[in-house]
Amino acid sequence: MTADDDKRAAAHAAAEDVADGMLVGLGTGSTAAFLIARLGERVRSGLKIRAVATSQRSADLAREVGIKVLDFADVAAVDLVIDGADEIDDRLYAIKGAGGAMLREKIVAASAARMIVIADGSKRVDRIGAAKLPVEVLPFAYRFVRRMLGNLGAEVVLRGGAELPYRTDQGNLVLDCHFGAIADPQALDAALSAIPGGLGHGLFLREVGSAIIAEHGQVTRVDRPV
Repeated sequence: MTADDDKRAAAHAAAEDVADGMLVGLGTGSTAAFLIARLGERVRSGLKIRAVATSQRSADLAREVGIKVLDFADVAAVDLVIDGADEIDDRLYAIKGAGGAMLREKIVAASAARMIVIADGSKRVDRIGAAKLPVEVLPFAYRFVRRMLGNLGAEVVLRGGAELPYRTDQGNLVLDCHFGAIADPQALDAALSAIPGGLGHGLFLREVGSAIIAEHGQVTRVDRPV
């Protein structure tokens, strides 16, 4: 049983939450790709859904498998968003953004009535913070935001490096921050959100309603208490 097998198992389990008529938010990354493939199979078997995607590559993949993809600019609300995570703990606090789409992911998650995170067991942790926490940055503000992140105690690396920096679908830069164990995620969330020029970050503290995690072929589900 490989990590990809577990990613696929979690994605297939989450795909069962998708019902006829839904407008579904599709995440970005390797686990989300398994979800999109499974939803494509269900669409070809008669499932009627529409989708918005959090990245161009997810949109392209969804169209390839027969899912109707809408422009999120024309959408005010989404029924369900399903996405992966780099880390998630039992509080359903997550770090996301290794795929470079965390700003779009957070916007789509905020628009959704419900969010499910799908992951293999390696992503489940006692407390988030070991994974790099990405911050999407307006290029105009790059140096300033980098300094402010350093002042918060982060080790900061420009994704892709100075010679060929990674660009998001919006043309922005990504600063990968290592904070170590995050003692107070809520306070860090507020501090990151207050930096002008920092457009979005990968802390997801309120958005996740459920996590579906597969480890060694065993699928478990954790739901946020109502």
